[in-house]
Order: sequence, then C-alpha cells, then structure tokens
Amino acid sequence: MGARAKELYGSMVFNEHVMKERLPSATFKSIKATIDEGKPLNLELANVVASVMKDWAIEKGATHYTHWFQPLTGITSEKHDSFIAPLGDGTAIMSFSGKELIQGEPDASSFPSGGLRATCEARGYTAWDPTSFAFVKDGTLCIPTAFCSYTGEALDKKTPLLRSMKAISQEACKVLRLFGKNVEQVTATVGPEQEYFLIRKEDYARREDLIITGRTLFGHSAAKGQELEEHYFGTLRPQVAAFMKELDEELWKLGIPAKTEHNEVAPAQHELAPIFDAANKAIDYNLLTMEYMKRIADRHGFVCLQHEKPFDGINGSGKHDNWSLSAGGENLLDPGDTPMDNLQFLTFLTAVIKAVDEYQDLLRAMVATPGNDHRLGANEAPPAIVSIFVGDELGAILDAIVGGNTYEAHDQSQIDLGVDVLPVFPKDTTDRNRTSPFAFTGNKFEFRMPGSSINLADVNTVLNTAVAKVLKDFSAEMEGQADFTAAAAKWIKHTIRDHQRILFNGDGYSAEWEIEAARRGLSNYKTAVDALPHMLDAKNIALMSEMNVLTPVEMQSRCEVELEHYSKVINIEALTALGMARRSLIPAAIRFMGDVAEAATRKKALSAHISTRTEEQMLQYISRDTDMMNDACDKLEMLMRGVERTNGTYERADYYCHTILPAMKELREAADHCEIIVAKDYWPIPNYSEILFYI
Repeated sequence: MGARAKELYGSMVFNEHVMKERLPSATFKSIKATIDEGKPLNLELANVVASVMKDWAIEKGATHYTHWFQPLTGITSEKHDSFIAPLGDGTAIMSFSGKELIQGEPDASSFPSGGLRATCEARGYTAWDPTSFAFVKDGTLCIPTAFCSYTGEALDKKTPLLRSMKAISQEACKVLRLFGKNVEQVTATVGPEQEYFLIRKEDYARREDLIITGRTLFGHSAAKGQELEEHYFGTLRPQVAAFMKELDEELWKLGIPAKTEHNEVAPAQHELAPIFDAANKAIDYNLLTMEYMKRIADRHGFVCLQHEKPFDGINGSGKHDNWSLSAGGENLLDPGDTPMDNLQFLTFLTAVIKAVDEYQDLLRAMVATPGNDHRLGANEAPPAIVSIFVGDELGAILDAIVGGNTYEAHDQSQIDLGVDVLPVFPKDTTDRNRTSPFAFTGNKFEFRMPGSSINLADVNTVLNTAVAKVLKDFSAEMEGQADFTAAAAKWIKHTIRDHQRILFNGDGYSAEWEIEAARRGLSNYKTAVDALPHMLDAKNIALMSEMNVLTPVEMQSRCEVELEHYSKVINIEALTALGMARRSLIPAAIRFMGDVAEAATRKKALSAHISTRTEEQMLQYISRDTDMMNDACDKLEMLMRGVERTNGTYERADYYCHTILPAMKELREAADHCEIIVAKDYWPIPNYSEILFYI
C-alpha cells in the first residue's frame, strides 16, 4: 500500500492537477481565477469544462452525475442523472453540458425549510461550487453545490458558509493592507477531528435503540469503563486497523487528506483527523469521511456510531473544529518572527477574542443538538459555558498589555509592551486544556464544543462572520489614523480589557467556574432548547444581515428547523424506549420471575426445610423494578399525549426537553436496575460489557 498511496491520492478527483492537464490553457486560467478570486465563469467556458469533466468521469467508470449538496438536514443529498442522451436512430451518446454543470433543479419541497417553502412550492436550485473539486463516487460524478429556493433564499448549509468566507476574506484583506500587505484573498481554514465508535454488527442488530436512534436508551454501566486509561492511543485491534487502512485508501482516492488515526479514551472509540484545508472543502471532506466510515465499517463486520453520546458513563464523541486564517501561505494566527508580525498576530487574536465574547450565545446555538446535550459537560467534553483558553504565558502577555506593564518572559528577558516597542514572544505559548470549549493551540483555535454528528458549516459560518464584523469595525476605526501602530496597539489594549471575561485557563468542570462565569456575565445554556432561541436575538440577526451572510428570514427559518428537529428526535427516542420496555424488557423480566418462582415452588415441594430465601429476595427486587418500569411506561405514555397541547415550535421542543426527557430517564433507571438482576440469558439486549469489550 505504501508505494501506491501517492498514486491513489486524488485519483477520483477532478482537481487542479487534472484540470491543468486536460483543459485548454485559456479555460484553465479562467477556472483558476474563479477558484482563487471568485471571478464568474461564463457558459461558454462552462461548456468546455463540462465536456472535459464528463470524459474524465467516464474514464473513471461514471455513468451518472449528481449535484451533491447539503440541505438543512445537515447531511448530504444527491439526485442522479445519467449521461445518456438517446438519438433518433436508436443509439445514444454521452452528453453533459455547461448548464447541467453549473445549475440543477432538485425538488425542494421535501427538505426542511423552517417556513421558507411550502409543500406546494417545490422548485429549488443547486449551483456549482467550483472551489470544491468534483469527484467520482460509486460510478457517479459528484459536483459539490449550493442549494437555494426559487426565490433565492439559502436552503442549505453551504451557501451561508461561502458567504461568510467571502466576508472574512474581504475584511481580513483590508486589515492586512493596513500592515502594508496587498493580498487578494484570505482563507478560513478548518481541520475537523472526527470521533466515532465501532461496534460489532451482531450487537447492533439486537439493539433497537441503536438502530432507530443511534444511542442506547437503556444499559447499565459496565464494571469496567475507561478508568484504567488503557484504550487511549493503545494498540489497535487487528480488525480496527484493517478498517482504518481501507478507510484511508478510499479517502485518499477522493483527495481527502486523512492524516492521524488512533484509539480514543472510551473503549471502542476512535478518532480520525485530516490536514487543514479551506473551510468549505474541509467540511465537504468531513461529510464524505462520515459516509465512508459507515460503509467501510459494514465491510469489516462493524457499525460506525457517530452519535454524540451512544453510551452513558463514558466519553461521548465530538468533532473538534480547528480554525485559522491563511493568506498566501501565511498563518495569520502565528505570532511570527518580528515585532510587526507580532502586532498583526495580536490584532487578529484580539478580533477573535472579541468576536467569541460578543457572539458566544450564537456559537453555543450552532452546536445545540439533542445528542450534544448528553455530551457537553460530561467526561472529557467541554461545558456549555463558552470561554477561551490562551494558556498562562499568552494570558500573562495580554494581562500586561491591558495593565500597561512590562512582561517578563520565562527566560528572564524583559519584553516592553509599550506602544513604541512591540515584543517578540514564543510561538507556542499554550499548554492544552481539555475542558476548554475554545482553546488557542499555538497557531489556531480549537473549538471543542461541536458534536460528532453535526455539519460544521454552521459553526464556521458564525465564527467567520463574527470575526469579519470585528475586523470591519477595526479597519473603520483605523481610517485616518496618523500613527497606525499606536492606534492598533491602543485598540488591542482596550478591546482585550473589555472582553477579558471570556478568557479562562482553569478547570471548566469545576462548580466554582460555573459560579464565576455567572458573575462575569457569561451565558450558560445547558440544553439545545435554552440555546437555540438566541439565534434570533437582535444583535445576532443584525450581525448576519450586515455581513450579507443570512437574512432575518433565513435566520428565523434555521431556528425553526433546529427546534423542530429537536422535537422529532426526542419523540422518536421516547416511542422507541416505550416499545422496547413494553414488548421486550418487561416481558423478559416477567419470564425470569416466573422461572425463579417455579424453582422456589419446586424446592418447597421437595422439602419444607429447604430455604427459598434467595429466590424470594430476588423476586422482590425484580418485581419492584418491573413495577417501576411499568409505572414509568404509563407515565411516559400519559405525558406524550400532552405534546398535542403545546403551541408552536419552541413550546413543543421545551416540553420534550423538560417533561419527556426526565420521564425517559425514570424509565431507563428502572430498566437498568432490572438488567443487573435478571439473568443474562433472559435479558433481550446486549449489555455494555458485550458491546464495548469485544475481541
């Protein structure tokens, strides 16, 4: 495989190398300008690209093409059309036009729209995103696209992301020009770390909860969890290593730069991390990675679980969003080697700090899902309070800037942080803080709150837009300043001072931090239902509208979609739990009780002097827990009928969150008590030990 890796990489991608090799020189220059500078591509040129792309795809075994897009479901969608064009004489040719390349027309009525579209308003359009390369998958040419309604509203995740990338590029370029750098484009880059579980197919097939909901609704903790800390970075099981090897091969064919893979902390949990890329491409790659994880797991006898919390009591799965800004190969969050680079770094660092503080509620809303509610604040996931970790040394430097003091570095050399002399300080000034939601890690920020199942487009749309807004205001403030260096240093000082509350290097799990965060005025939205309505706060709508990323109507629709999705998920989970308890768990407990009672009866019939104390005690325990299960089912069923009395999307989601979920928890607790008493042969679903510690 090692010798073939170079040949495999990008072999199924219509990338820049292929375009340069196959397209006419003038066409390639035009498409390159479209990719690099956002210049429009006319239909004549699109026809040339389409013809060459079709021939290349057919060589790779493609018979169909599809516009591959990301509706508000968060996953990907595709409608396949063949290249076949019948001729009048009974033969056919393979045809693909520029118009078919740049625009498609899938039915938009059945996708979530949050009120943007009615069922009778079916027309929607897909539009080619030439900055994310087309690829061949399963005999189909996949063309990454944006998806919008007949009236132009964004119906997808990609369109706002591309708008936000345009916004931050424009505003960051303005700032760099103040530093004497004339750049055409600044790119928001992302490196998403994907965590997931692999479990055996036979165990999955016996768990209705995993099949229907992606997580275990029942299950007592195993005697052994992750407390021995032996799984993290441990030797890979041979079958897991084989899965990872094939996954790498398939991802490399698609040009996905899969780089790092290892065992994660929890048993049966693993992680894959790629090399950084432009945000839209990185997110396309991540969605493909998630798809290929599932299909390749199946070929190795596994099921890949990407839910945020498939198992209680051990780590859930996140998707760490490593974010930075790049301009012509320069990382704008790298401190650099000269004082002026340092000022530039501090400007962008400060902009991020201000953006995260001012829009912390919006960032929290972007990671708000029913699955992530089970994960945030549990085990190694960060808490629901958004804060920024910068490390002790960089934190001390920022403190010195605010206080106008001299900072003494670790090597005892003094750094004057006055306006006249700017410091040079170490590039990597941070340790790692696994409890921090938003951590600076040397030349990037790692946003650790997103859950493993989400599409990262929303998170990066907000992050790009918020930072773009701060940079826009910075440029406006610097206009006409006689001494830019002094003015920038002053802005950094007062901005850090005004937003120091968001900086926290301590233990995010501690009760003291929750109290301190409240004192600082930081938000703490512990559930998705608490967080999502803040999408519609006036300042957040104003941000997205001013930066031309999302209109107020589009913001409203997204809030509606997410609240409705929340209700649907909990409804499915509640019905699944009731079905499993009524049809499977309670009958299993009754059968076991019957056999125990029969055994006791036989013992008494044999001799009145033989003790049946164990059977009687066991029957008391099981009978109690079975009654509790049955009562919990009755209560949950009664409460489910109350959903019909709720009014509006928010009230319904709130009811599911604060009424249905607690009732589901009561049912689970009763069932889990029963699980540890009923004999293993009777209990109808695999327990945690069987699922997590397979050989």
